[in-house]
Amino acid sequence: MPQTATAPTSTAIQQTDFLPLEGTDYVEFYVGNAKQAAHFYKTAFGFQSLAYSGPETGVKDKVSYAIRQNKLTFVFTTALRNNSTIAQHVHVHGDGVKMLALRVPDASSARHETTTRGAESFLEPVTLKDEFGEVVMSGIRTYGETVHLFIERKNYKGAFMPGYREWKTLYNPPQTGLLYVDHCVGNVGWNQMNKWVKFYQDVMGFKNILSFDDSDISTEYSALMSKVMSSGNGYVKFPINEPAEGKKKSQVEEYLDFYNGEGCQHVALATHDIVDTVTQLQNRGVEFLKVPTTYYDDLQQRVGKIDEDISSLKELGILVDRDNEGYLLQIFTRPVEDRPTLFFEIIQRKGAKSFGKGNFKALFEAIEREQAARGNL
Repeated sequence: MPQTATAPTSTAIQQTDFLPLEGTDYVEFYVGNAKQAAHFYKTAFGFQSLAYSGPETGVKDKVSYAIRQNKLTFVFTTALRNNSTIAQHVHVHGDGVKMLALRVPDASSARHETTTRGAESFLEPVTLKDEFGEVVMSGIRTYGETVHLFIERKNYKGAFMPGYREWKTLYNPPQTGLLYVDHCVGNVGWNQMNKWVKFYQDVMGFKNILSFDDSDISTEYSALMSKVMSSGNGYVKFPINEPAEGKKKSQVEEYLDFYNGEGCQHVALATHDIVDTVTQLQNRGVEFLKVPTTYYDDLQQRVGKIDEDISSLKELGILVDRDNEGYLLQIFTRPVEDRPTLFFEIIQRKGAKSFGKGNFKALFEAIEREQAARGNL
């Protein structure tokens, strides 16, 4: 099920009515070894086995493992033949996000409305059926080789979708409190951000709710620019980053170099108790970026009163920022691949609707320390 959010205004409904989005349905990764990837995310992040697709279910060219935690679903897909487009994707990009699947009430309408507004079709509407009902899918292309699938599953009662069978395992580590996708960040090339902002505005009816330029997101050495795109009801948010001129290579440039193109840089995962979630993740081997402990010396003066114990936040390296609506707590993993590309954000919102602008400098300096250690700054 999609995440809950503040009810949209009537104006927002009118403006986005042609593409009503119900939330993120799942995130699909193309990887070199789906079985091992699924095991890693179960072990490290607390996902549970959900569904499997492969030769045993009639799919001869690939295997996929779906795992779930609360309203958060990941799918890992691997090619079985080296002449596959999936294998080529992994060869070029390494393991990474391919599909950002969005829940819709009508997948055929979603594709029609977006392609008539300029989107390039990826998948014509197709109806998948089994004994549990039917799922309708369609899709469009976005930045790089990233795809938005539209998933209509109101008439389906199975574990995941037709073509998959329920995947039961004895090994299901306890969950870690991850709830749903808060947002997904895309990295695009030089001078491409406004192009994709316009795409989301014109093609999908999104609004640009926040913008950051190189004066907001910069350090002594590097900078980037970012604009946050949101569906009218706020269920789906896609910040778009592009590089900006700096003395040295920015994190976006490093990503583009190692991913060999544009793609999804990180997925932000929501929790209701970030201290507990991050403690569990660290105990399971997930590695996080660290900021200097001096960040916490004047934290309360910067963000005001918060409910959490500052010493616990300091020990874990959790960042805090406040906006007019409240505050948020966030922390970023180190890259989860050998290539410095994909990583995850863990975020807890306590009223705040923003994205941690006050933490940018500390965060980016932490990323630069990692880049310097890799010899890529």
